[in-house]
Amino acid sequence: MKTLLKMTIAAAAVFTLTTSSYAADVQKECNVKANGIEAVLATASKYNAMAKKQGLEFMRLGMKTTQYIDGTKAAVKAGSKTVDILNKKKKKTGTVTTEYAAWRACSFAVSAIEQAKEAKSTWRLAIPGDGYKY
Repeated sequence: MKTLLKMTIAAAAVFTLTTSSYAADVQKECNVKANGIEAVLATASKYNAMAKKQGLEFMRLGMKTTQYIDGTKAAVKAGSKTVDILNKKKKKTGTVTTEYAAWRACSFAVSAIEQAKEAKSTWRLAIPGDGYKY
């Protein structure tokens, strides 16, 4: 029973530390006001390239991270304040500000890599039938 309690506390501590460091990393890396939109897009492009190589690219609201990056770059180049949200059929379903689109692209790209790293160390904790007696 003591071993189980110790393992539970250790797992909770590891989860808390990795979750808090992950959240701080995304907030720091993807802060548009502090880093500027160009730097955030460069970060998003860097992490998204790694995510695509591993097959981990996020897709939200029908748009992949690459589409968010490309749309935001085009909007910045054109001087637009908004980015169109497109569905799978390339039909416009809404608009967001360029700052929000840059943050969203960056956070998705960084999150894909960070979650993959985290999963390598914590996946075993989620398996039922792992041999422990509860």
